[in-house]
Amino acid sequence: MASARTLARLDATAWALIYGGLFAVVLGIATHDEHLVAGWSLGTLGGIAAVAGIVLIVVRSRLREDTAPGAQSKPPEEGSTR
Repeated sequence: MASARTLARLDATAWALIYGGLFAVVLGIATHDEHLVAGWSLGTLGGIAAVAGIVLIVVRSRLREDTAPGAQSKPPEEGSTR
């Protein structure tokens, strides 16, 4: 269904969103006392990014990788000596 390259990009994007989103949430919590709007904005956007990364992990778990055409084996023919 999906190539190995596509799945690798999806994995990288998902984890980048999760870690980046959690980092933004921590920055939002740290900035909350100094500037209320910036703290809430960072926290909200970081939370949305982390949730989007989790959704991509779920999507990735439901995708299957295509097999290469040469990697498939054929069943032995009837009457062969192998």
